[in-house]
Amino acid sequence: MVKMSLDAVQVASAQLKELKVAPPSNGDSSRESWEERQELNNQDCSNSKPKSVAGRRARKVEGAMFFPRPEHAVTIAVSTRVLFRTEKEEKIFEQQGIEEYLRYQIEHENEPFAPGPAFPFVKALETVNARLRELYPQSEELFDIVLVTYNHAHVGVRFINTINHHNLFIERFCMTGGGSPIGYLKAWQTNLYLSADADKVREALAEGIAAATMFLPEKQTEVSESQLRVAFDGDAVLFSDESERIFKAHGLDKFFEHERDNEDTLLDHGPLKGFLEALGKLQKKFYAKGHRLDCPIRTFLVTARSAASSGIRALKTLRAWGLEIDEALFLAGAPKGPMLEKIRPHIYFDDQMFHIEGAAEMGTIAAHVPYGIAQHHNSRKKPAAGT
Repeated sequence: MVKMSLDAVQVASAQLKELKVAPPSNGDSSRESWEERQELNNQDCSNSKPKSVAGRRARKVEGAMFFPRPEHAVTIAVSTRVLFRTEKEEKIFEQQGIEEYLRYQIEHENEPFAPGPAFPFVKALETVNARLRELYPQSEELFDIVLVTYNHAHVGVRFINTINHHNLFIERFCMTGGGSPIGYLKAWQTNLYLSADADKVREALAEGIAAATMFLPEKQTEVSESQLRVAFDGDAVLFSDESERIFKAHGLDKFFEHERDNEDTLLDHGPLKGFLEALGKLQKKFYAKGHRLDCPIRTFLVTARSAASSGIRALKTLRAWGLEIDEALFLAGAPKGPMLEKIRPHIYFDDQMFHIEGAAEMGTIAAHVPYGIAQHHNSRKKPAAGT
């Protein structure tokens, strides 16, 4: 089994957790600064690499840049610990305490962090946004990325410098100074929350927010720079864990019988159904402009279900929901890792650590959705056939 850098990516202390910034004011007093920012965003910066990290604010953009309102955007909240590599700083905090940690961050605030496991995913979101702005210059239906961290606001300067260094377009921050970000996630109308803190991910799921814990594999495969690729498990991710419960309680034969008897009964929704819906909504904007075949968003269902014996119910459920999945792989219990290696998704969601580890072995960035009956079983034993 491949060794994943769990300790390096996951949050070790509530004091240090990830930051979040309050949304900008929409009052009249902010109008001048808003217009100045719009003008700055419209400048043509021919060199995308900054000469210095500190102080650089202008970016190269196509057309006017604006910030979508949460009710229109697909909001992705990403913790600093999965967007960037912060292992060294985390070790300082654990070994020397909060004051030394803050001092170190301030002294090194002009040194950008290296990319973390969520970085390729965020870059792909920005690629999709660029295409959407070309087709719909005035639309607010875009991905909106919010950086979330438990850090003190003093550390924000280094995060801003890092974002500018990597030429990311992230303007919304949430720095909670050790407090829980969940209330802010609800205020942002968050469609997906990615964190290294499994407890906070569970808290978000309990509040009805799609969320997953990200892991960093020892190796990482190259992913597309022109197309966002997102892969989902079925049961307990897109769908409820109803069928998995049948398997756990009564075995594989009863599971197949249950699926045959209920093939015309829709599965209930799982925690990430809403995120797939949001992706589908953006995909349809490309289809409407004649870009179905070269759509920059592609979705995958990668399930251990068998196609003939239990796959029809899953497909009928997706169709009834009005959701199109671009590719569906029914593996009938075969390992998912080799298939994911061929797909090369920017992120893969699964409810079982067995599959997360299998994905990591092949260099796939995977995110654990701690939901459903599988969380009560040994995650490193072979999983159920329905997951």
